[in-house]
Amino acid sequence: MALPAPRVSGLSARIGLLRALALVPALAFLVVVLAPPMNHDVAAVLNFAERWLGGERLYRDLIDVNPPLIFMITLIPAALGSWTPLDGPEALLVCVLALCVGLWRMSHLLRRGRAEGPIEAAVLGAMIPLTLVMAGYDFGQREHLMAICAIPYAILAARRIEGLYTGRALAIGVTLLAALAFALKPHFLVVPALIEGFVLLKRGPRRALADALPWLMAAIWLVYLASIPLLFPEYFGYVVPLVWQFYIDLGTFDALGVLMSPVLGPAVLVMLCAIGIAFRPRGANLPNLLLLAAIGAFISAWVQHKGWSYHAIPVIMLSCLAIAAATGHWLDSVVTPVRQPGAGRAVAVVMAAGIGLFAARGEAPWREIWFTQHIASRLTNLLRAEAYGERVLVLSPDLYPVYPALNYAHAQMTLRTMNLWLLQGANSACPASGERYRQTWEMSRAEFFVYRTVAEDFAAAPPAAVLVADNPGIPWCGSEFNFIEYFSRHPLFAETWEHYREGGRIDNYRLYVREN
Repeated sequence: MALPAPRVSGLSARIGLLRALALVPALAFLVVVLAPPMNHDVAAVLNFAERWLGGERLYRDLIDVNPPLIFMITLIPAALGSWTPLDGPEALLVCVLALCVGLWRMSHLLRRGRAEGPIEAAVLGAMIPLTLVMAGYDFGQREHLMAICAIPYAILAARRIEGLYTGRALAIGVTLLAALAFALKPHFLVVPALIEGFVLLKRGPRRALADALPWLMAAIWLVYLASIPLLFPEYFGYVVPLVWQFYIDLGTFDALGVLMSPVLGPAVLVMLCAIGIAFRPRGANLPNLLLLAAIGAFISAWVQHKGWSYHAIPVIMLSCLAIAAATGHWLDSVVTPVRQPGAGRAVAVVMAAGIGLFAARGEAPWREIWFTQHIASRLTNLLRAEAYGERVLVLSPDLYPVYPALNYAHAQMTLRTMNLWLLQGANSACPASGERYRQTWEMSRAEFFVYRTVAEDFAAAPPAAVLVADNPGIPWCGSEFNFIEYFSRHPLFAETWEHYREGGRIDNYRLYVREN
């Protein structure tokens, strides 16, 4: 009579082991995101937020293409880095990880009471934490933040379709985070548009339009949009025209070529697989909603036509989660109930391992493993030796490896833009005069702004060091564009430059330090 007990105990042990194994890919990616290097765009935004916190004015002293919300949010880790023992990169990592934990908890609470089978529940239990961290090197990017906030938002939308009650605090919290995440870029608004359209289709106009949550989200966006010209009048009046004139066309691909690019192309294939597996007009709501979020992320990436890794990552994240949810739901309908408890954990292990290996095909974890040998690490060491905690003028078209090297060296950029993208855009074509550089009276207002402010800021408060890239990112016009030659035509820059000597060289970067 006592024989069945060990069998039950053994089954529980095996299920517990499988559950732990299913979480191994998420834990592996957690280790990856904890390791350097920090994403270069995330590091650049953090550097600007730190400068803004230090007294410089956004869109006056700090010119960037991003709308203000990402800088406002990044003020939180910037303040933590300034007021606590944490430095800026550590504080930002803590903040994003705390957000991931909060979103995982919200997703867990939202799944309660839903009609999930054992396999679907096991798969989602493993895949949601993996999806939150599988961005790897792009962890903390705006696209990553949007994608992870879309997960509980999609689950909440499924509950709304299914007529399930959700606590007010939880529903408002999920809606608030989603509204902020979708407002980070105007392109992201296509995601809630698709999801709310699906909710409207499923619930009917009367019930859907009577729901206060979409209206709350829309109100947040309207308040944010109205606040920009009031708090940051230069953004629409000055920065946006510069973006349209000089930034939009900076990139490798056109709108068609980006679909075949090495980065977005595979993401499109994953999304097409998700459409084939997850899309069922009369099927489960959650896979359909996650798929719509992935399609919205794809549209956002496509219209930007840059082909950068962080544009593709939300497409992959949300498509993989949609595939997992749909597969788990389908298996619950074909696997006999007596085998479902163990089968669910086994399927979760296989699916998490497969998707984890697929996600590892890119930059993570290889960039982290070999970081000490990369240029960003060596540049960090040079900056720490020659300009630790100092102000540095960077004359380069690149964000990486300048960022995160500046962040790790606790150095602050003095350039008014994150890099010389504005100078790149103004010099995308050779001067009509045939000379290598335009004279001041030939320059556009944007180019003259860069030419003048770099020289004046350099002379007014000479930084401890100047980092110069040999590769200007500007077309060859009879000779290479040389940043020092270009700016030395301004007498203020030329006079100040006489007090600098070369202090080191890393690949195609030269560091000059100020002589006492």
